[in-house]
Amino acid sequence: MSANDAIRRGDTALITGASGGIGAALAREFAAHGHDLVLVARREERLATLADALEAEGVAATPLAMDLDRASAADDLYDAVHDRGLDVGVLVNNVGVGTYGPFAESDLDAERTQLRLNVVLPVELTRLFLDDFADGGAVLNVGSVAGFQPGPWLAGYYASKAYVNSFSEALAAELRETPVDVTVVCPGPVDTEFQARAGMGDSAVGALTSNTPEAVAAAAYDGLAAGEAVVVPRRAMRAIDLLGRVLPRGVVRRVANWVNGDR
Repeated sequence: MSANDAIRRGDTALITGASGGIGAALAREFAAHGHDLVLVARREERLATLADALEAEGVAATPLAMDLDRASAADDLYDAVHDRGLDVGVLVNNVGVGTYGPFAESDLDAERTQLRLNVVLPVELTRLFLDDFADGGAVLNVGSVAGFQPGPWLAGYYASKAYVNSFSEALAAELRETPVDVTVVCPGPVDTEFQARAGMGDSAVGALTSNTPEAVAAAAYDGLAAGEAVVVPRRAMRAIDLLGRVLPRGVVRRVANWVNGDR
C-alpha cells in the first residue's frame, strides 16, 4: 500500500503541538476527512476541549497531555500510544518553538528547547513510528519557508527548519519505493501565537503577507494525500523561495536581517 492508501482509508493521525495554531487546524482537517486522532500537547484543558469538539463530529480523538521538552519525550509518547492500543498510521510532527534576538544574547536553555522540539523530537518520533508502518503510512513534517534561507535574529529557528526541510526531502527519496510517504509543508508567516511567544516585538515578519492555520492545514493535507514531498502554501511564498535561491547569498542575508530585525 502507499501513503495515499493510508490517507484514503482514514488511518489514525498523531499530531504533536495540537492544542492551538497549525496543530489544531491540522487536527480539524484530518477529522474532516474521517481520521481518528491522537492529540499531543502540554495544555491539557485546551486538548480536552478540542478532542470533545472533534468527537462531536464523529471521530475518535484521544488527548495526551505531555511535556515534549524532555530527553525521553519521544520514547514516552511512543510507549503511551502503544499502551493504549492505538494504531497510528499517520505521524504529524508539528510542535515547534522559536527564539528571537541576537544569538550572542540568547538564553541557552531556550536554545536547547528549540533544538529538542524542532529537530530532535521529530527525528526520534519518525524513527520510532516508521517501524509501525510496514503496511503503509505517512509522515507529515511542519517545516518552513524560513528553512530555505539564513535568518538573522532567528538564527536557531531558521536553522532548525532547514534541518526539518532537508531531513524530510531526504526521507521522501529514501522511502520512495516503500509503502511510506513523507511530506514537508513549508509555510511562510502564519497567524498564530508564534511571534508573541517568540518575543518578536515589532519585527516586520508577517507584515506584508501571512496565512491562516486553516489554509496551511488544508494545503498540507492535500499535498500529503497526493504524495508530494514538499508543499509550499501560497504563491507569494513560492516566489520568495525562488528569489532566495537565485539571489546572491549576501543579498539574501541582508534582506532577512532587515525583515527580521526589531523595529
